[in-house]
Amino acid sequence: VRQVRHPVHSPIPPIPLPPCIPTMASAVPAPLKMLVLALLAVSARADTTSVLGGALSTCSKPGMAMTGFTRDGHCMDNGDDDAGSHHICIQMKADFCTVTGQPNWCTSKMPCMTGGGSCPIGNWCVCQWAFARYIQMAGGCDAIVDLQCDATNMAAMRAYQKSTDATIQAALKCIEQKCNIDQV
Repeated sequence: VRQVRHPVHSPIPPIPLPPCIPTMASAVPAPLKMLVLALLAVSARADTTSVLGGALSTCSKPGMAMTGFTRDGHCMDNGDDDAGSHHICIQMKADFCTVTGQPNWCTSKMPCMTGGGSCPIGNWCVCQWAFARYIQMAGGCDAIVDLQCDATNMAAMRAYQKSTDATIQAALKCIEQKCNIDQV
């Protein structure tokens, strides 16, 4: 039985998932299979682009705890499965949890990126709302930690661009500033 792991700041235990159901793949014509695979590849690329426009790098590094909503080291866009939208990779600071009003998981040790043992949280994929709140509560973009631009998902900028909320717009401007992104 496969399991889905919830984000660290959620006390919810893993949810068991039913085993995969066999498909009727052999009954699908080859051209249709190719079309589906091509669409999946395009879709996957959209979810793995950094705010710099290149491939999304890993947020976790050797010697750090494994991050990402699915704990694969990446700040992936997992659609509706990740309600918090853990798209922004920051260098974690001990005050992040308290400043954003979360339980203090920030100084915890988690399974290491390279496996075996527990490591401190170094870089971490944080929720879009938490990043925006952190900027607001910390006193602005200059007062916050480093952003790992090559590991921050473009999905965060797209979501922020759709909002007119001042706090969200400040978060967007902060990403643009810290990542040297010119607005057209």
